[in-house]
Amino acid sequence: MLDFSEAILSNLAIHQVGNKSNEEGTIISEQEVEINGSISPLLTTYFTKPFKLQEFYNFSHETNLNLNEAYSYVKSIFNDKTSLLLQSINIARHLYEHSNHPNIKPGELYVAYFDNCYLNDEITEVIGIFKSEQKETFLKVFPEGKSFAVSRDDGININKLDKGCLVFNENADDGYKVLLVDNTNKGEEAKYWKEFFLKVKPQEDTYFHTKNYLQMCKNFASEAFPEADKIDQMSLEQESAKFFKEEDAFDKVHFHEKVLQEPEIIDAFEAYKENYQESNHMRIYDEFDINSEAVKKMKRVFKSVIKLDKNFHVYVHGNRSYIRKGFDEESNMNFYQLFFKEES
Repeated sequence: MLDFSEAILSNLAIHQVGNKSNEEGTIISEQEVEINGSISPLLTTYFTKPFKLQEFYNFSHETNLNLNEAYSYVKSIFNDKTSLLLQSINIARHLYEHSNHPNIKPGELYVAYFDNCYLNDEITEVIGIFKSEQKETFLKVFPEGKSFAVSRDDGININKLDKGCLVFNENADDGYKVLLVDNTNKGEEAKYWKEFFLKVKPQEDTYFHTKNYLQMCKNFASEAFPEADKIDQMSLEQESAKFFKEEDAFDKVHFHEKVLQEPEIIDAFEAYKENYQESNHMRIYDEFDINSEAVKKMKRVFKSVIKLDKNFHVYVHGNRSYIRKGFDEESNMNFYQLFFKEES
């Protein structure tokens, strides 16, 4: 559980970071922001509300974790909170160096320090790094004489955080625990925040293992059996999702017996898993506790609909034997047969 209801925003620095490819530069603050009582809860909500307790990340580096700039700056702040302004300047300059994709928008960078935060009922400190890029137009209505006047202003919607990360003061030697948000960049330019600026990798916990195994099952269904019809592919996806939903822990042997069943499919799956691990540079475990949040997230991307030209959609949620595919020579068209007991 993630709880910021009693969090205290004790320190905050704000800088502006432009697009390096456009030579927009940075605007660096010379002092921290003075936080008053009315603004503090609004900022805390703006910074923390978008984060969900799902997939954790760790700061990483190929050779030495201390060479990860973001990790090093964050670690310095945790060691000495009074260094937040200095380290926030380093963070702003580091972000600017990686803001070189033409689609990256300039914006304000916030580095915040929170006390009295709770993660899974344990109190901890949190450092937040956020960036606002989108500005919205607001109307201001105010009395003027015996009437009212209207003016416009541009500002930030506190319900729409563009980019952010929360770093929890736990597991420092392993790269801390990090949560991410990126609501603006989805294409190639999205890598700059996660992979280049923060340089984080998924934490290998139950969420990580569950998500990756289900992703591998989905890929196996579509890639390993391209000659199979969509019903067989979809059936494998749905049976895999059902297994993970019903079980508390994953066991490879039990999964083979209940989902894959046929020896040739089991052999093909294990061969695919070996290649999958090698090509994705990860280890797929044969036993682990199943994370229900990862199951819910992955189930949304599993196929359950067959689209037939532009005429019909067939939703498949149950027994594969109740639907059959065939070919009608007279019309020279494919068809599906559906078997059911009741119509509603």
